[in-house]
Amino acid sequence: MSISNRTELPVPGDGSPAKEPRALVGVAATIVVLAAVVVAAVMGVFSFIDSERARELRAWQTRLAIVADSRAGAVARWFTERVSGELAELAANESLQIYMTQLALAQGARASIADEPAQATFLRNLLVVTAERSGFSVPAAGPEVSANVRRIGIAGIGLYDMTGRPLATTPAMVPLDGSLAAFFGSLARGSVKVLDLYRSDVGGATIGYAVPVYRVQGSGQPSEQVGWIIGIKPVARELFPLLAQPGEVNKSAENILIRHRAPLIEYLSPLGDGSPPLTRSFADNTPGLAAVAAASRPGAFVAARDYREREVLAISRPVAGLPWLLVSKIDRAEALGATDARLNRLLIIGLLSVAGLAAIILALWRHGASRRASTAAQRYAEMARRFEARGQLLRLVTDSQPNAIFIADAAGQISFANQEASRRAGIPISDMLGKGLAAIFGPAAARGRIELNREAIESGVKAVQTHQEEGGSVIQAVAVPLPREDSETLPSVLVVENDVTEAVTERARRERTLNQLVGTLMAVVDKRDPYAGHQSERTSFLARAISGEMELDPVIVRTAEIAGSVMSLGKMLVPAEVLTRSGSLTADEIQKVRDSLQATADLLSDIEFDGPVVDTLRQLQERWDGTGVPRGLKGEEILLPARIVAVANAFVAMTSPRAWRAGSSVDEAIDQLMAGVGTSFDRRVVAALVNYFDNRGGRAAWDDLSRAQAAP
Repeated sequence: MSISNRTELPVPGDGSPAKEPRALVGVAATIVVLAAVVVAAVMGVFSFIDSERARELRAWQTRLAIVADSRAGAVARWFTERVSGELAELAANESLQIYMTQLALAQGARASIADEPAQATFLRNLLVVTAERSGFSVPAAGPEVSANVRRIGIAGIGLYDMTGRPLATTPAMVPLDGSLAAFFGSLARGSVKVLDLYRSDVGGATIGYAVPVYRVQGSGQPSEQVGWIIGIKPVARELFPLLAQPGEVNKSAENILIRHRAPLIEYLSPLGDGSPPLTRSFADNTPGLAAVAAASRPGAFVAARDYREREVLAISRPVAGLPWLLVSKIDRAEALGATDARLNRLLIIGLLSVAGLAAIILALWRHGASRRASTAAQRYAEMARRFEARGQLLRLVTDSQPNAIFIADAAGQISFANQEASRRAGIPISDMLGKGLAAIFGPAAARGRIELNREAIESGVKAVQTHQEEGGSVIQAVAVPLPREDSETLPSVLVVENDVTEAVTERARRERTLNQLVGTLMAVVDKRDPYAGHQSERTSFLARAISGEMELDPVIVRTAEIAGSVMSLGKMLVPAEVLTRSGSLTADEIQKVRDSLQATADLLSDIEFDGPVVDTLRQLQERWDGTGVPRGLKGEEILLPARIVAVANAFVAMTSPRAWRAGSSVDEAIDQLMAGVGTSFDRRVVAALVNYFDNRGGRAAWDDLSRAQAAP
């Protein structure tokens, strides 16, 4: 701007009618913009707090879902293996079927059956052995005296004809009267039935199960049924210990069984307040109760009250084959207490920072707007005074802030700094003013700050950068471009450096907790499938090695590593006998094993990873030539992490021994991978694996890993 133009401008306060309306409009516009910026900043702070709290809730939903699935599966397996399976196996015994068939043909006349006493004795012994093996054998209650005193049956197995007449029972079998007689009367020919969990007068929580017995060599039609096997079994010693999650460290975490029998919600298992099983219940319309929410929406994640009126986070899972729900819950105070405290601190700091920043910007604008019409001499004189006043105002506001705040121009020279900035720099404030960033923080530390300031000045908008200092502190710096006071001064930025070490450490702790939980679950999967033990660890190891060999972005490397470590999580949903069978599998069983990969992706779909971990898991069964599943993706359409993990998993599977074959050598496995290039695998990924083994010491590292995993 020329001198003549400057002299034609009216001096503030000179009464110029043209200047004053424009000045008022400018003031009003600036106030509106500043108010909008402050409102947007406040909304941004609250949005960040809400997103962090939602992220923590999603993490707990995933943790509780994994625990609930695990415990519900354990309960279902217990019922199948220790209750229904044992009695079904007994009903298929040919000796028992022959005896029952003979009785049915003789219309119950035992005397007409050859060797009837010997057969009856054999059946009683068979029932006793089965009861003792499967937990149906419990001593009868009451005094054991030689008098006409009836001992109370608690449990046992009984063999009955179609009219309910006992043919053979274990010594302490519950008599077929009362509620058990009503249960027998409700049995439908040719069908199995559960006598749901009830509280016995002397045996505690008890369950019953009835299985039909069919005519020997019959076709299993209801018309061929010749009798019943009924088992009664207390469950406290076998069932309730299964509710404890292995490795659980949270004090308020609890897994309970509930049952909905309108109009009540019944608690079937022991409770954390010491209540015995089957002694607590609530109306099924009780508002805000976690158990009511679980019964009305099985599988839903809720924040509600538990039976002790405590706020809890809970998720439920139905138990297969039984009218029960397993509810996994934890006190909200324990789950989110630390997070709430941290977020509240961040909220206070954020609001204070916004307020301080608004005051700084307002002060800067006011000082700049009030001096533009002065002459050069007056401007320089007033500038010195204004800078002093601005410094005092800024220092008054910013010295009370926990963040380091300073103003630097485009050349890197500092014109203002608060006490926290001085403390971090290790020099007095007076020594910082007028010096460059390199002289204060050192060339290495100053380089990133200078780039941040340049980005903010060139873009004209706020720029954000996060870096780690030598002492280990993690600093988040925000550079806000300041309005230029005149054309003769360099553009400058207001920099606010916030120590976010605590937030980063907390996030790292959550990631470690999640990794530890995944590791625990992977160990459980490995134990269920001994022939694939450590497969997830080995696949993750190779995926990381291949990604490093290809010099990929760290996000892709981490995505491939995580996907390799959790890919077997879905095997928890595959029956253990399928995973460990040495013989051939049926087509349906093979499909269950294949579907476990997609099940893994479903279990982890709500977790927010840094990379596309869930999409990688969903594409692990895709093939390079497009013949894979589930979408038939081809070539580069398949995510690179998925192609990497597919090769790593195939190599681990080839080199791992199975029940039906020995493991291949490294060279044999590489030959098989090379044979699949262009059809199953990406050539670049296989080449990276070969180069790693042949030129990067991969064979020695692989041998070291194998020895470490084989060590007891």
